[in-house]
Amino acid sequence: MRNFIPRSTLKIALLALLLPALAACSLFHRGGHRENEGDTLPVDKLYNLATERLKDGNYDNAEKLYQRLIERFPYGPYNEQAQIDLAYAYYKDDKPDEAYSAINRFIKTYPAQKHIDYAYYLRGLINFDRTGTMLERLTQSSTSKRDQGYALQSFDDFSQLLQRFPTSLYAPDARQRMIWLRNGLAQYELNVAEYYLRTKAYVAAADRAEYIIEHYQRTPQAADALAVLTKSYTLLGRPELAQQSLAVLKLNYPNHPYLRDPKRWPKTPALWRGLVPLTN
Repeated sequence: MRNFIPRSTLKIALLALLLPALAACSLFHRGGHRENEGDTLPVDKLYNLATERLKDGNYDNAEKLYQRLIERFPYGPYNEQAQIDLAYAYYKDDKPDEAYSAINRFIKTYPAQKHIDYAYYLRGLINFDRTGTMLERLTQSSTSKRDQGYALQSFDDFSQLLQRFPTSLYAPDARQRMIWLRNGLAQYELNVAEYYLRTKAYVAAADRAEYIIEHYQRTPQAADALAVLTKSYTLLGRPELAQQSLAVLKLNYPNHPYLRDPKRWPKTPALWRGLVPLTN
């Protein structure tokens, strides 16, 4: 005789099997997308949660939460601040392209927002950090233009901040970074000029030195540029021009090593003399 299973017991067993499946289905929205923690929270709590993730260093999750907030609440102060914070999260997550795109979009959309000065400052920081490899490249006598381009863009971003918001809280730091960038750009040109000098390309060396003197007059590299110019003109057989640049060098930098031993200067390639990298 076959065992008989009461109908009530069978119903309970089937229900037990169905419950996990029903629970799993509840995790999905229409369209098959998994529900996440940012889909049902009100705007203030969603923003606070994203900010907590950002402070904890969970940048990927913070980015997703800020993106969800921007999608769900397209207007209002939380949306505006979330856009700035999203750009900062990208920046901290080492995604400079996404960060630069996000902050540029914010600046164009909200040019009068109360934190717009910080947006300009962050835009400068993003490219400033991209110049981190510039030091390594230049000490290897690289002629790559890539990092120099980032330095120029960062310099311009900080310059816009100072022009528009000279009394901003971020202005002093931006000003110091601009000095560092300017010195770095001058050093880049000086490295190339000294390379031409060592390889006996004296016309090219003189051209680079003149460029430094014209565009980077108040940098530490201006003194070496005058020395390069003087030596290049001397080796080119242009004594009058050499004497003119030598007179300027003596007047402004009377202790320059070139004046003590012209034949043995420079002893080594220029390697970022006098520069101290900034940190965040």
